[in-house]
Amino acid sequence: MGGPGDPPEGTPEGAGAGGEDEYRSVVFDESFVRAARLQEFSAQERMADHAPAVRRRPPLRRGLSRQALILVLLIAVAFGTAIYMGVRHPYQTPSARQPVEPLRMTVIPLSPQGKVPGAADPEYLYAHSPAAQFRVGAEGIPLPASRRTAHFSDSQVVAALTTAKDYIVRSALDPEVVAGQDVRAVRVMLDSGQLDQFDQSFEHPVADGRHQPTGWLVRFDQTRARLADARIRVQGTLRAAETDSATLEVTADHTFVYALKPTGSGATAQASLFTVRRELHFRFDRDDLRLRQAQLVVSYVQAGPLSCAEDSTNHLHPLLAGQTARAGGPAGTDPYATSGFTALCGSLAAGAQPAV
Repeated sequence: MGGPGDPPEGTPEGAGAGGEDEYRSVVFDESFVRAARLQEFSAQERMADHAPAVRRRPPLRRGLSRQALILVLLIAVAFGTAIYMGVRHPYQTPSARQPVEPLRMTVIPLSPQGKVPGAADPEYLYAHSPAAQFRVGAEGIPLPASRRTAHFSDSQVVAALTTAKDYIVRSALDPEVVAGQDVRAVRVMLDSGQLDQFDQSFEHPVADGRHQPTGWLVRFDQTRARLADARIRVQGTLRAAETDSATLEVTADHTFVYALKPTGSGATAQASLFTVRRELHFRFDRDDLRLRQAQLVVSYVQAGPLSCAEDSTNHLHPLLAGQTARAGGPAGTDPYATSGFTALCGSLAAGAQPAV
């Protein structure tokens, strides 16, 4: 009868009996087993007769690995770049902005030397006036060829010119503004530093060179005149220049010609032409360019036909076809009054009127 580990057929021939007994004296304690190092040989090592029985592991490297060094270097470069850009940031912080100058304005009424000429057809008046070759609406305010300056890119110069044009269109060509019914379309175009002056001009108009609504925009006394033709004629120029490393200035010089009829009149009423010459100086810093807003710093306006005896501070009161200027000149100026303001008035040249 064989032992527990013997095959059922008995021990094979040639096999020594009790083969396990010779290893029963070998005992592996737990510490020996844990300390044993397992090594799996590659196929090449198993095939080579001279291969060492055990391959030594490479020694453990001290210090940072290559990947860790690269990561530390990238972090250092990013941190240095952030500090550099923070010191040399291209946009000024609000605390570093120069104070916004208030608008300085001059409005000069032009008085006709005789009766205001008129005709039933506004096109006839335009064709027989110096505005015969003027373009209609915004087409008469083309953008000039622009190029970068020492401190402003091409796109920034174009942004300044475009914003100035938008202000001109809204303040002199928008029918709602010209009719005296809307000022918000112009207000939103201004730098926030000028909003208080703008609001005060319309709440408390004063002919002080600072708070005249007609210095901000063109608007007529709607109780007296209305547009006879919405196609307002325009001609003029735009110029951009850098004044310093933080400021762009745009100068706009345009002449606007409006066809007007009396308010409430019918289609058969005669129309007349009214001319406004506006020279505007805009100033832009980088915040204005980013927000598409403008600082209007100078407004010089000549408008007629008007009567010098009437106040053109809040609205323009045009003289219409067949009318003449009222007797009397502008309000007197007292040179002894330190708080007084000089009232100005000019004479409208006969050649500026339609030849009818």
